[in-house]
Amino acid sequence: MSQDLLNDEDIITELDISHLAIEDDTPVDNFQSEEQQRLLVEPLYSSKALPAPFLAAANVGLFYKLKGDPIVPDAMLSLGVQRAEDLSQRRNRSYFVWEFGKVPEVCIEIVSNQEGDKVTLSQKSRQKGKTTAKKDIYAQIGARCYVVFDPLQQIQADMNGALLRVWEIAQSGYVELTPLEGLSQPGQFVWLEAVGLGLSLWEGQFEDEITRLWLRWCDRSGQVIPTGAEGLEMERQRAEIERRQAEAERQRAETERQRAERLAERLRALGIDPDEA
Repeated sequence: MSQDLLNDEDIITELDISHLAIEDDTPVDNFQSEEQQRLLVEPLYSSKALPAPFLAAANVGLFYKLKGDPIVPDAMLSLGVQRAEDLSQRRNRSYFVWEFGKVPEVCIEIVSNQEGDKVTLSQKSRQKGKTTAKKDIYAQIGARCYVVFDPLQQIQADMNGALLRVWEIAQSGYVELTPLEGLSQPGQFVWLEAVGLGLSLWEGQFEDEITRLWLRWCDRSGQVIPTGAEGLEMERQRAEIERRQAEAERQRAETERQRAERLAERLRALGIDPDEA
């Protein structure tokens, strides 16, 4: 699709997308993948980590051409765009590049099995005649950053033994932002200058009491962006600390008052008026 078409609003409003399958009721991956997707979307909205407008979404079709199937990143982030309010309109229910006028800055793939073609084509895909891996498709459509997270270690050969690899677009295609060995340890993170946020490996509990390794957005120092629940808990803890400090100050003042009263009583016992001393 030409750039002229993307920039011509009159033509864009007339594009016929009735032939495109925008929803197919296919279930999401496993429970961990579903939780991971939410962990990459919800904090961006609840924490106000990015200036509005922006769009963060999980498991939504990314349509980059009028004919053919979309690509469906597990999570994506697009800056400077607003999701339409009227979801009864088909053109508002998926990410159509010609509607938003741009490709998302970040597309994230979470590996759940060996057949996803995230970095290279699997043997099964080659046997089916597929010719392009997802990494190459994202590069062709111009997604600024491409992220692959392999928490269950399903495609370690493609990942160079790492759990996280990140690429950024350049004139020659994708160049890797993460080191050659990738990232594998909690606390390691990579900064994405394109969006002003980083992605960090974080070990902890999210929505249950089982500690796992997660992929999370972070600030420039590597501090993870809190979820809404974490933000509320941080506020509660901050308020509790302030309450305890105020209570300690009140008790200190009361102790000082009682000490002053005892001193005044001793002075009166000696025939000294403390108010005139």
